[in-house]
Amino acid sequence: MKLTVDGQSVDADPRPGQCLRTFLREQQRFAVKKGCDAGDCGACSVLLDGAPVHSCVVPAHRAENREVTTAAGLGSPDRLHPVQQQFVDAAGFQCGFCTPGIVVTASALDSGQRADLPRSLKGNLCRCTGYRAIRDAVGGVCTTESDSAGESFGRSIPAPAATRVVCGAEPYTLDLAVEGLTHIQILGSPHAHARITRLGTSAAERLPGVHAVLTHRDSPDVAFSTARHEFRTDDPDDTYVFDTILRFRGQRVAAVVADSVDIARRAVELIDVEYEVLEPVFDPDLARRPGAPLLHGDKGADSRIADPSRNLVAEVHGEVGDLAGGLAAARDTGAVVEGTWQTQRVQHAHLETHSAVGWLDSDGRLTLRSSTQVPFLVRDELAHLFSLDRSQVRVFTARVGGGFGAKQEMLVEDLVALAVLRTGRPVQYEFTRSDQFTIAPCRHPMRVAVKVGADGDGKLTALAVDVLSDAGAYGNHSVGVMFHGCSESVALYRSPNKRVDAQAVYTNNLPSGAFRGYGLGQIIFAVESALDQLATQLSIDPFELRRRNVVVPGDDFVDFEVEHGDLTYGSYGLDQCLDLAEAALRRGNDVRPPDGPQWRVGEGMAASMIATIPPRGHFADVSCTLVEGGRYELRVGTAEFGNGTTTVHAQLAASALGTTADRITVLQSDTDVAGHDTGAFGSAGTVVAGKAVHFAGTRLREQLFEVARRVAGAAEDAHCALTPDAVEVAGRVVELDKLVPEGPIRAEGRHDGTPRSVVFNVHAFRVAVDTVTGEVRILQSIQAADAGTVLNPQQCRGQVEGGVAQAIGSALYEEILLDGAGTVLNPQLRNYHIPQLVDVPDTEVYFADTYDELGPHGAKSMSESPYNPVAPALANAIADATGARLRRIPMTPAAVWRALPRP
Repeated sequence: MKLTVDGQSVDADPRPGQCLRTFLREQQRFAVKKGCDAGDCGACSVLLDGAPVHSCVVPAHRAENREVTTAAGLGSPDRLHPVQQQFVDAAGFQCGFCTPGIVVTASALDSGQRADLPRSLKGNLCRCTGYRAIRDAVGGVCTTESDSAGESFGRSIPAPAATRVVCGAEPYTLDLAVEGLTHIQILGSPHAHARITRLGTSAAERLPGVHAVLTHRDSPDVAFSTARHEFRTDDPDDTYVFDTILRFRGQRVAAVVADSVDIARRAVELIDVEYEVLEPVFDPDLARRPGAPLLHGDKGADSRIADPSRNLVAEVHGEVGDLAGGLAAARDTGAVVEGTWQTQRVQHAHLETHSAVGWLDSDGRLTLRSSTQVPFLVRDELAHLFSLDRSQVRVFTARVGGGFGAKQEMLVEDLVALAVLRTGRPVQYEFTRSDQFTIAPCRHPMRVAVKVGADGDGKLTALAVDVLSDAGAYGNHSVGVMFHGCSESVALYRSPNKRVDAQAVYTNNLPSGAFRGYGLGQIIFAVESALDQLATQLSIDPFELRRRNVVVPGDDFVDFEVEHGDLTYGSYGLDQCLDLAEAALRRGNDVRPPDGPQWRVGEGMAASMIATIPPRGHFADVSCTLVEGGRYELRVGTAEFGNGTTTVHAQLAASALGTTADRITVLQSDTDVAGHDTGAFGSAGTVVAGKAVHFAGTRLREQLFEVARRVAGAAEDAHCALTPDAVEVAGRVVELDKLVPEGPIRAEGRHDGTPRSVVFNVHAFRVAVDTVTGEVRILQSIQAADAGTVLNPQQCRGQVEGGVAQAIGSALYEEILLDGAGTVLNPQLRNYHIPQLVDVPDTEVYFADTYDELGPHGAKSMSESPYNPVAPALANAIADATGARLRRIPMTPAAVWRALPRP
């Protein structure tokens, strides 16, 4: 078959039934991405004779004698297509995995189509940006600015990889050609709870092209957790690479390693398995009762499971003050609200699925290139799992196509490592989109009961939460999610009497894991909804009720105990956030609602607090070195997955060194280039690794001054100033290149993540509700954020907008649906519905004017926190509009309609 791809003639025959996407990638056209392989997301979009198509649903043979254009064919990093330049100028991406496909589609739009982007871009999904930046990019709006030597921070400079991202030249995990690559496919359990009684693999092993069939007989006898934290003992050891007991549908039974995915799939069908079906339990409340089937009853104390005999992964019970007395006082003088709220399973839906490719390097060292947020923690756990020294394992990332906490897990790397060690061959394992819904962990569903009381003046006298968290089949992050969720959600408010009861419980459902907000979103939904009801009963404005009760500097942080750790007020901007959000809401009073008597308009708000860094230490080692040409090499372990840390790190280093960010080469997320990095989670990339970058840059500047004084023969205390190309020493100019021959000039920085500050977010909505259909339309969306010094305003605004968009999706329609037997009913994007461009309003973003004494240049984290107050603010707005108090999300039109008061 002959065709033209990006202006070059291609002569190759596709396999029978092969789609154009896989055909193009086999020709090493890596600008074409895989997001779904079902025509749902548009990450694979190309132009076919000038018309945009989803290449995953176009048969490859239809491209014969035609012209295919990918993002790489539109332009190159040094010669961008005008639309690609617009995406750079508008910062129209975050992780960037969807960007080549969106750019391709946008390049083909005429003026009329650009005027109707919700329709024109409906086939291209973005999980990161919230779409406002994409609208700006297509419209030619420029929101970035040029760099300035010595003043990089505080400026909206483009990401260092921007030009490569927009033309598909920035590599992601699987964007490489590996000679002799083999592929993994797994056989998943057809049962929610079963024991393997017989497993026959000989027929599969005999299939030509199969190199190994891996089962529990090949699995190391080492229990671990897929969750990754600085201290591996934070999470329960309840998982094996392969197990004879299967605890959820889809769990690995066996894996085939073969020359192609197709051969591996055929071999999987030849594996012969017999099961003893065991009694399952799907309701966490039933699972914790006496007599329930035990999922991990065989585990001992060394597993660190709270109580395997009751299916309890973790639990906490604690009280400060006298809750009963506080509630009694509220009933006498004010009001009490009691209720139970329920949150659902949510998929992260990052467009790059979980994937890794591994091989043995020339020294026989196990090497993995993985889509992970935590390469160092994966390296350490693989060494532990396979009894290897850490020096025998290297883990690194390319650019990561989204994460949102999902890639703080080790879901593919253990199997790739086992296959590489067993076969000696390069091995790749890539989740399908359906795998993401059926075997990758989701957000923890929670049932949250709240009791809150206040006196007649609106001062809280009692606050209690009772949390039941569904861990699913394995503990993963359940311990941390439970404790974290119960912490800042309760500690945000002053009350003399508080109580927390919480349990995370094993079930035979899909495992739950880390998700943006790490438990706070679920519990804040309940607490902020209850406070809104309390404000209504007391006839106090919701903003005013918060002002009277939120913590202020000098207050202890109190949840189920008084916090005596390292959490402190590095800065405080909650008062400003409340004022900013309320003022913006008042300015929007003239927003026009939809026409028709059935529409009701209401307002709602909610507040949230989160620690800037995970507790008990989060570590980053950084080095900065002067190289030739007045350039610097910055080595940092943090992964880039749309969090923007690479941009911020370059800005921080450039500011310290009196240069521009384009002169900073960042080498990152590789266990070979940095000493250690706990990982890109808990929004720690700016406040931990960023602080280490600041230290390293500042120390290198002082070293450059010392060497320049010596070269210039100046006094030790001679005044120095640094420019992009030289050091000025007492009026004499010493070029930086003259310092390099003196020997390597290198400085290191380290930060341990302590002490920790707090971040505040306030969200407000104005909505219209159709009382006939239950439809909710967002008329105004506002978020005020306390981010400290905003190092890159456009990028930080994008983090807020992306978090809000993701939260709107989970608040209004996203839900993984399970039947009564643990089967996922909607394992496709088209039946799950993440927000499209048409679904997401522009959010007004306002930043408090604060300077955090603990962060680099006064900055605080701002990636996770914008998500947390959105769902309750929406629920409160719906209640204000209609009187309907929704206690479960998602708040679909049907759910809203059912909750509406009837005459």
